[in-house]
Amino acid sequence: MEKVITEIEQSMIGLLNNMQMEELHKVLLLKLQGLKFKYEDSDRNLYDDKTDYCYIFISAKRVEGCSEKSIKYYKSTIENMLKMVGKPVKHITTEDLRSYLEEYYKKSNCSKVNIDNIRRILSSFFSWLEDENYILKNPIRRIRKIRTGKVIKETFSDENLELMRDGCMEIRDLAMIDLLNSTGIRVGELVKLNIKDVDFNERECIVEGKGDKQRRVYFDAKAKIHLQKYLESRIDDNEALFVSLLRPYSRLNISGVEIRLRQLGRKLNINRVHPHKFRRTLATKAIDKGVPIEQVQQLLGHQKIDTTLQYAMVNQNNVKISHRRYIG
Repeated sequence: MEKVITEIEQSMIGLLNNMQMEELHKVLLLKLQGLKFKYEDSDRNLYDDKTDYCYIFISAKRVEGCSEKSIKYYKSTIENMLKMVGKPVKHITTEDLRSYLEEYYKKSNCSKVNIDNIRRILSSFFSWLEDENYILKNPIRRIRKIRTGKVIKETFSDENLELMRDGCMEIRDLAMIDLLNSTGIRVGELVKLNIKDVDFNERECIVEGKGDKQRRVYFDAKAKIHLQKYLESRIDDNEALFVSLLRPYSRLNISGVEIRLRQLGRKLNINRVHPHKFRRTLATKAIDKGVPIEQVQQLLGHQKIDTTLQYAMVNQNNVKISHRRYIG
């Protein structure tokens, strides 16, 4: 009976307003209560929705300008949920999704942060279906944000940064570290940079961030000097700012940067050396030194200021000094 009622209500989406839909639901419950339904094989196709809602949603996200990396994550997350729940999209309930998230958490042994990321993606999916009138009600709306413990992530100390600079055997790596450290750009933005994007007079460059959005970032004198020395040492004609050390001197990719930094960290015995740590270090230092949070947000290219605050781990000593200055 519930399946029949759901099918009838879904068919009336767009024809009735919310109040009318509530009345229809009451009438259907009253009139169909106690009835038993028997489906013939020829009738089953009437209730088998073959629409690929995941494909439609992903197509919409692509049109909105989402990166291919994000789209791939959306697609795999939604498809995995649909496979595990084993129901047509229109029949998925809140209880189905709660059970799915619980089972996924138990079996995968992943963090609560990952589970909440899955919840957010599924929420985006079902909210879009509701807004587009593909479903009557968003089943994940009643599943609240999953509470996660706050972990203070490491940043690079001044000593570590100097050790890495001194430990670089290639001028390219030194220029790369200085640029990451002084701009706080993403590794994906770093590898997309071309030589023409860099203005040495103004010590700035144009980077292409998420959603193909461009922004201006700034680098310090050290980065300028080492970048110029690196470019003077090059014997190739590649337009990319950073290229491989060996022929054919192709554009450096994300994994190439990550591997190089990891090797440097192991060699110097510095914990967890990766590109994103430079970004977090810049955000933390900027906020500690009094840079307005809105300007830090602009430098990092964040759409929401909450994201900027998550990146920055304020120095506890500064909190102590401020407390003594303003309160006690």
